[in-house]
Amino acid sequence: MQNIGEIKQEFLVRNQTSTLVAFYTDTILNSWINQAHKWAAGYKKWTITEGKCSTTFASLITDESGYLVGEYPEGWKSDSIKMLRIGGKNCEKKEFYKFCQYLEDNESATDRYFSDFGRQYYVNPCIDISGTVSAWGQYTPAELDCSIPTTNTIFSGEEEGNEAIVEMMMSYARKREKKLNEALAHKQEAQQILEGIYARIQAEQYGYQTPPDDGMFKRFDVLEGGFDGINSNQF
Repeated sequence: MQNIGEIKQEFLVRNQTSTLVAFYTDTILNSWINQAHKWAAGYKKWTITEGKCSTTFASLITDESGYLVGEYPEGWKSDSIKMLRIGGKNCEKKEFYKFCQYLEDNESATDRYFSDFGRQYYVNPCIDISGTVSAWGQYTPAELDCSIPTTNTIFSGEEEGNEAIVEMMMSYARKREKKLNEALAHKQEAQQILEGIYARIQAEQYGYQTPPDDGMFKRFDVLEGGFDGINSNQF
């Protein structure tokens, strides 16, 4: 299964029904596809939902505490920025309370530190303020356009992920039929599929993983070769 049209057809085949039956209309199935896709996309910090956005340093403002503050890109998950570069130089991420304490104790320090909290990220105001700000983080996939059957999910390169979406749709269907045990079984199957995909990705990346605290940024081939393909002007 590569796209939402095939996902929908697979669901109908397994249930031996069609969208002509009131219980499984296109509207209902489109809603379930989007719900299941959103659930699966958020189940893990997938490398396929990582991206890069860039802006000018001038877009950052100084808040009442004296920190330089930037807003998270639209559609990005909160607290997900893992790497920040300003003027082509890396900034080191600190836990927010440690970041605040450090700047309070070292008001003139020029260490290239940053942190984030909620929907904002904070930068040491004493660093060189020239150049482009580039951030790498994790975005929430947009809602699928179910009017186009060839629309791909984020798992088009990992077909098992689409199988998990079908299983989750089966869970929704059984829950609607008040068959709660079957609904739970299908959800657990979907979870097992996603766990298997994630374990395989982690194993494949282990060979070139370096520091143990690299987090989710163990692979930089985003969307098959282009960080900037993800709403590059979101800042």
